[in-house]
Amino acid sequence: MKNFASLVDSPLSARVFASGVEKEIKTRHLLSILDFKSNEILKLVEAAVAFAAGEEIGPSSFRGRTVGIYFRRSSTRTRTSFTVAAHRLGAQTIHFGPNDLQLTTGETVEDTARVLSGFLEALVIRTNDSLSEMKLFAKQDRMPVINAMSDDEHPTQAIADLATMQEALGRLDDLHVLYLGEGNNTAAALAFAIAMIRGMRLTLVTPAGYGLPNDQLETAQLIARESRAEIRQHHRIDQLPRNVDVVYTTRWQTMGAPKADPQWKLKFKPYGVTQELMAKVSKPSGTIFLHDLPAVRGDDVADEVLDGPQSKAFRQAEYKLFGAMAALSWCIGDL
Repeated sequence: MKNFASLVDSPLSARVFASGVEKEIKTRHLLSILDFKSNEILKLVEAAVAFAAGEEIGPSSFRGRTVGIYFRRSSTRTRTSFTVAAHRLGAQTIHFGPNDLQLTTGETVEDTARVLSGFLEALVIRTNDSLSEMKLFAKQDRMPVINAMSDDEHPTQAIADLATMQEALGRLDDLHVLYLGEGNNTAAALAFAIAMIRGMRLTLVTPAGYGLPNDQLETAQLIARESRAEIRQHHRIDQLPRNVDVVYTTRWQTMGAPKADPQWKLKFKPYGVTQELMAKVSKPSGTIFLHDLPAVRGDDVADEVLDGPQSKAFRQAEYKLFGAMAALSWCIGDL
């Protein structure tokens, strides 16, 4: 066995230490909710709730290490949450903007990742593009890569979402979630996550032409059949389910991206979450409202809902920190 000093000088992303014995584990990249098994999703949710309560999940392997934060687009919650999460787990952080790496001068993603893997314990990436570039970063096997949002999916948002539901409602297994608005990357991650949890239900109600893409919807429904969950999508705002546990919406323009149809907002307007809509679909025993933020007040949600007693949106934003702590811990093998 190598001496301890030599181990300390090498990346820990493929190692955990148990009783002083080095144990090799496969590098865990978190590019999609589909990278998890259902029991792992529940483990991350449990860890996030524990972190929120101020508990520690054993000793952190991040202590004295460095986490890279590479964001090519603007971010308030996700960038801040991963930075603070890394610090709370004992790591330092280094931040890269869109023009900071030699990718801009022609170096390949694979070569960049290979170099960074010698310095960093993990790399958190937001591109707003497809997963293809992140997959190139993840081809090396020393440094876990975490998807902090791509055009396809926002997996760490789903962890925060489920943990918020668990804290607010005390359970997940029989909850019915109503999602309104665009079938975007947040909706995709939420669908994949809910599909893995026995007894959960998700009803997506979106404007026609703006739903969850067929391949993602079919994948979620296939997983749901195996786990006895339920994923449905339709486009009739006049046919909303009643007595749901959660109403969820997102910004209609994901990251502010423009839409091809200049009249798109007319199609979305009926899907805004108002007090009247909440009253129509809520349970007498209590229904919560979630929003991944940023919100466009008066469009996707009314002020009275976002700031009202049913809203857990700002607690949900806090849970991005605890979800990030859980995601980082899972990637390094601490969960």
